[in-house]
Amino acid sequence: MTLSAWRTQGWSGARPPPCARALGLTANHGASESPPARADSTFKVTMVPGDGVGPELMTAVKEVFKVDGRDVLYAAGFTRSVLLCGVVCIRVAGDVPVEFEEFHVSEVQNMASEEKLEQVLTSMKNNRVAIKGKIHAPMEYKGELASYEMRLRRKLDLFANVVHVNSLPGYSTHHNNLDLVIIREQTEGEYSSLEHESVSGVVECLKIITREKSRRIAKFAFDYATKKGRGKVTAVHKANIMKLGDGLFLQSCAEVAELYPKIKYENIIIDNCCMQLVQNPYQFDVLVMPNLYGNIIDNLAAGLVGGAGVVPGESYSAEYAVFETGARHPFAQAVGRNIANPTAMLLTAANMLRHLNLEYHSNMVSEAVKRVIKQGKVRTRDLGGYCTTGDFVRAVVANLRLRPVI
Repeated sequence: MTLSAWRTQGWSGARPPPCARALGLTANHGASESPPARADSTFKVTMVPGDGVGPELMTAVKEVFKVDGRDVLYAAGFTRSVLLCGVVCIRVAGDVPVEFEEFHVSEVQNMASEEKLEQVLTSMKNNRVAIKGKIHAPMEYKGELASYEMRLRRKLDLFANVVHVNSLPGYSTHHNNLDLVIIREQTEGEYSSLEHESVSGVVECLKIITREKSRRIAKFAFDYATKKGRGKVTAVHKANIMKLGDGLFLQSCAEVAELYPKIKYENIIIDNCCMQLVQNPYQFDVLVMPNLYGNIIDNLAAGLVGGAGVVPGESYSAEYAVFETGARHPFAQAVGRNIANPTAMLLTAANMLRHLNLEYHSNMVSEAVKRVIKQGKVRTRDLGGYCTTGDFVRAVVANLRLRPVI
């Protein structure tokens, strides 16, 4: 705040009032890190709330990103009289230089059309970064086999889905201190939308596996392991039954593995993988797999650390990044009840900020979320608590790090 602004509030001295200096301590218990200078420009990000509780979770993200600094002070326990005395902290989340272009798309609420899909795609291509909720696909066949989710992935070539399954400090599960990564190819496989009824009562559903895309996802997994300092990649398959399709995927992974001699390579059959994840998940580091297996393992692994409400995720192409929760569920039965857990979406948003090189803001949000979980006082029903979505968001706001500008 400028000196003239201080005077506007009734302080005419040459320096800010003593109480402001005395209370210049931050609300994050003495952290010494300073915020970066405000970015000259704002990052535009496409937002697609999706179905179910998606809009409520996106509201949580926007509230945390755009909360006013004084609101944070109130939440942290400062009184209005102290604020009027002149305590000044940066507008913590309000300083996140992100502007959302929001599109509401839903196949189950008649809010989907080719025109709307093209608008979303144009926005995503222009911005190159998006955050989205689950666009629920109806089970009824209405003339189009590919869902909007699948069409978005294909048109943007979002071939790699990454889900980092990490235990949350302070929330105990059967397996604690988990740290594994699931990498899923999501543009082909069983989700190729190639089905037809050859004769009455007989439906053929084609699973497509190609060498090009299998090698591409394998290379992505090994590059990820190299960049993140991880020591092992495990390919998940069913080549003992699908000898040609999964056999090609497995062969492609083995060929790519030879290019990374410093990283241990293993393979495991999908059914055994599920059992091993439940019994001893610590044996895994990075897992790479075709589409359907990845969908299943994402959800199984999320259950190991607290469920769909706590695990973030992201999808990548060579040009675009789309951030979404790790286990994709609309949670329709919770709509309007203020009970959804926003942890996964807030952590997803933090990962998005890191992707935009907004490291300080990313850490600020993720640390606040994890601090609330660790304190254990504010938990939603899925984590055994009684608090609402709003309660959790307010607790996160109260734990955001505050910085003095003087």
